[in-house]
Amino acid sequence: MRKNIVAGNWKMNTTLAEGVNLAKDVNEALKGFTPNCDVVIGVPFTHLASVNAVIDATKLGLGAENCADHKSGAYTGEVSAAMVASTGATYVILGHSERRQYYGETSEILKEKVALALENNLTPIFCIGEVLEERENGSYLEVVKTQIEEALFEMSAEDFSKLILAYEPVWAIGTGKTATDDQAEEMHAFIRNVIAEKYGNEVAENTSILYGGSCKPSNAPQLFAKPNVDGGLIGGASLDAESFMGIVKAF
Repeated sequence: MRKNIVAGNWKMNTTLAEGVNLAKDVNEALKGFTPNCDVVIGVPFTHLASVNAVIDATKLGLGAENCADHKSGAYTGEVSAAMVASTGATYVILGHSERRQYYGETSEILKEKVALALENNLTPIFCIGEVLEERENGSYLEVVKTQIEEALFEMSAEDFSKLILAYEPVWAIGTGKTATDDQAEEMHAFIRNVIAEKYGNEVAENTSILYGGSCKPSNAPQLFAKPNVDGGLIGGASLDAESFMGIVKAF
């Protein structure tokens, strides 16, 4: 049975001290409370080892927001999957729309990143989604299907089953707009069907698909009530422990 997951994506926010304090607050909020979902925080590279030292890994998963598409070598400023894993992190967010949009990440690059993440026992949270123009011109289903096929469909069923997917309606990130719960359910059901056509129903039914577009404590219950929405990849609301826990408690 697939897992429900709430994962925070802090993006380029918090100093090291602020990040450690935020992680401590989330960790403290999880004490004496058993959520009906896995809880993960995706933090800046600079924070990983320090945050790992202050959280209870049995309650709170730790992830990086990216990793390099090379194992090692002369790639100044890059951080490899092995480096991420060496900090104690067990997740990595890959293919986020901001990485695609601002840093030109292609399906070919992402294919390498996913392979290296798995090689280092990291669980990829792999992001897919359409921009406003693609939503409005009706091509959004085809766009998302192509993103999945190009980056992921050369994988074995065994490797694919190690992934978590996150659907981001890019037009709803940081805009205050949110896909309706019906729009989210339509896309999540479609994604599950695309997976089933390639890998079969069992793999599709066991793949967690998170919603990643302006999810807040106020709209999380309606979104999470949908049968194909298995949780959220949370941006802004993950920077406040109380808001983040409000979303965790929506399960």
